[in-house]
Amino acid sequence: MNTRVLSAELNFRVPRVDVNFSVLRTELRRSVAPWAGAVVLTSALTFLYAVDAGWWNGTTAWTAQWTSLALWTRSLLFYLWPLAVGFGALQGLRDHRSKMVELLTSTPRPARHRAAVPAAASAITLTSAFGLLVLVGGVQVLANTQYTHAGWLPISLVGALFLVAGAVLGMGVARTLPSPLTPPLLAMAAFAFTALMHMSLGRTSTIDPATGITTTEPNRLSLLSPEVDEVHSVLVTLSASVHIGQTIWVLGMAATGFALLVAATPRTRLLALTPVLAGALLALLVLPSDPRRMYVVDKTAAEPVCDGPVCVTRAHQDRLAELAAPGKEALRLLHHALGDRAPVSVRENTAVLPYGSTPKWSRTTVLFGFDDAVVAEAKGKELTSALLAKGLVPGCTPVGWSGFGGDEYAQVVAVAWILGDLKPLPGTPAVVRDEVETETRPVWKKLMALPRAEQLARINAMRGAALACKGDPFEVLSGRTH
Repeated sequence: MNTRVLSAELNFRVPRVDVNFSVLRTELRRSVAPWAGAVVLTSALTFLYAVDAGWWNGTTAWTAQWTSLALWTRSLLFYLWPLAVGFGALQGLRDHRSKMVELLTSTPRPARHRAAVPAAASAITLTSAFGLLVLVGGVQVLANTQYTHAGWLPISLVGALFLVAGAVLGMGVARTLPSPLTPPLLAMAAFAFTALMHMSLGRTSTIDPATGITTTEPNRLSLLSPEVDEVHSVLVTLSASVHIGQTIWVLGMAATGFALLVAATPRTRLLALTPVLAGALLALLVLPSDPRRMYVVDKTAAEPVCDGPVCVTRAHQDRLAELAAPGKEALRLLHHALGDRAPVSVRENTAVLPYGSTPKWSRTTVLFGFDDAVVAEAKGKELTSALLAKGLVPGCTPVGWSGFGGDEYAQVVAVAWILGDLKPLPGTPAVVRDEVETETRPVWKKLMALPRAEQLARINAMRGAALACKGDPFEVLSGRTH
């Protein structure tokens, strides 16, 4: 008797959760969810492999480092997320198209149980598709770097959550507004949202008073978008507050979508908007307003790994062996040429500056990046020449810009002054080699004809202008300005 009472109490307090996997399997076979996952995966891989863009170049390639992989795949959400929203809306129209809404609502099965099955099917397929996309890149990353870490996982996990939440929101909206126009219009609205967040509403423009150059930086609103900025440095990642704020926003979005799926009256549909509005408000309170607290330097990845005076970041520790000897030779040559004014160390540059800003350099350290044009493809003696060039004329092209002119001409002449032989530096484009020869050889001959003391004075003046990013180093070297 006591056993029966205890059994009844347990049955009352711990309700049995009936997970009908056969229904879920049927949903996966017959719904649009598998198609959504297939389109997301195939379109993303096609986009990555068919378009030769930034995700294939240099140290920030999507298959070069784990954080770059996570950020580049997240950047694809500018169109993958609208696709997920559109497919979700198409899924949400199924009951309306089959004219079974009244029949289903009259069954004793709770509405939340009916809504959970298609939502779970979409969640499984979209998460699997995004996971396979990351896996394809991850296999290649394993072969390309010795630096492994788990800091990239939140970036990808939040990306998968965005896809799932977008699909569930699309289902809920289509269930509320059952029209054939709902899926395309909703997908277009989602695409317009991501575009606006990264073109106007989510960007803040400022003018550098020193140069007059307009720079743009992301603001807090941009973080409501599933997309992230392009990867410009392997050392940049998203901060923890960004992950937390975006997770709050995504959960609010998913909750509203699910609430709209089960809502049956205008009042409950109106109340269903509460989670997404509350999520947006809470997210904006958590998300950082300072761009330097949004995209931050990964301190572990930026830790120096050194061989004497030559250092690289931990992210590129596998490249230290090839850099050590050329770096030490470059320092020896600079000391022989410049004396006490010569730099005393070679270090990979870990500064992350806003797009369009002026670089900052050191008199005592040769700062370089593995993506610098003069360094990127240099090996052995060429790498020594490249580091000499960075130590003498580091370059003042605004961050994110490209060009070829006075800085590069000055590098050629300055390196030739040390090595005694004028020739193009590593990374010089073939189309400008003749131009470089024409511009630099007369200046080099004129410099070498001067007394040694005046040569050194010219070089020091040129280096001072180059390090301060004031004036044209080539004009200083040629004697046209003083």
